[in-house]
Amino acid sequence: MRKAIAITLSSTRDRFAGGGDAGTFILQKLIAFAKGLLFNILGVGILVGIWYIVSLVTKGALPTPVATFAVLWELIKDPFYDYGPNDKGIGLQLGSSIVRVFSGFALGALVAIPAGLLIGASNFCKKMFYPIVQVLKPVSPLAWFPIGLVAFESASKATIFIIFITSLWPTLINTAFGVASLPDDHKNVAKAFGFSRWKYLTKVLLPYSLPHIITGLRLSIGVAWLVIVAGEMLSGGIGIGFFVWDSWNALSLEKVISAILIIGIVGLLLDKVFSWIEKRVTYSV
Repeated sequence: MRKAIAITLSSTRDRFAGGGDAGTFILQKLIAFAKGLLFNILGVGILVGIWYIVSLVTKGALPTPVATFAVLWELIKDPFYDYGPNDKGIGLQLGSSIVRVFSGFALGALVAIPAGLLIGASNFCKKMFYPIVQVLKPVSPLAWFPIGLVAFESASKATIFIIFITSLWPTLINTAFGVASLPDDHKNVAKAFGFSRWKYLTKVLLPYSLPHIITGLRLSIGVAWLVIVAGEMLSGGIGIGFFVWDSWNALSLEKVISAILIIGIVGLLLDKVFSWIEKRVTYSV
C-alpha cells in the first residue's frame, strides 16, 4: 500500500514538473514572438520616419505616409469593384497578376525540375546544356517580351511567357546542385539493394534533393513576382503592374506607393509560404 502511494505521489510530481516545463516553453516562445514583433515594428517605424523626412525635404513631391495610407485604405476598402476595362478594384488587379504569376511559375517548374535532375545526374548533359543555361539566365525579362508577342500574338500570354522563361533558372540550378551533391554512399546502398531506376529516383534521389528543389522554387516565385510588374506595364490590360503604370500616368504617386506596398506584402507572404514548406522537408537531408 505504501509503495502504491509512493508511486502515485511520484507520478503526480512528474506531471507537475512536465507541466512546468511546458509552461516555461510556451512562455519562452511568447517572449521570443513579442521580441520579434517589437523589432519588426521598430524597423517599420524607422522606414516610415525616413519616408516622412524625405517627403518634407522634397516639399511634398513625395507623398507623406499619412496621405499614402489614406489612399491605400480607399483601395482596400472596396477592392473588387468593376466599373469597366480601365477602372477595376485593386483586388481584381492583384488576382489577375497572381493567376499569371502562378501560371508562368508552374510551367517553369514543370520544365526546370526534370531538366535539373537530368543535368545534375549526367555529366554529359551538364557539359551540353549548362552553358546554355548560363547564357540565357542573365537575359532581362523585357528582352523576352517581343519574342513572346511574336510567338503567342497575345500580350497576356507573352507576360506568362516571360515569367516562365525567367523563373525557371533558380529551380533548375538548385535542383541540379541537389542531385549532383548526392553522396556516393546513397548510390552504393541503392545498388546493393538492387533498386530499379524508378525506385532509386523516388526513394533516394528525389528525397535527398527535395530541400534544394524547394529552395529553388522559393527563389523562382520571388523572380516571378518581380517580373510580373514589368510585364504588365508593357502588356497593359489588367494587373498590379498595369495599375502602377496607370496610376503614374494619372500623376497619383499615392496610388503608386500603395501598389508598391501591396506588391511587397504579397511577395513577403509568398516567401513565407515557401519558407514554411522548406522547413518541413529539411528532414530529407
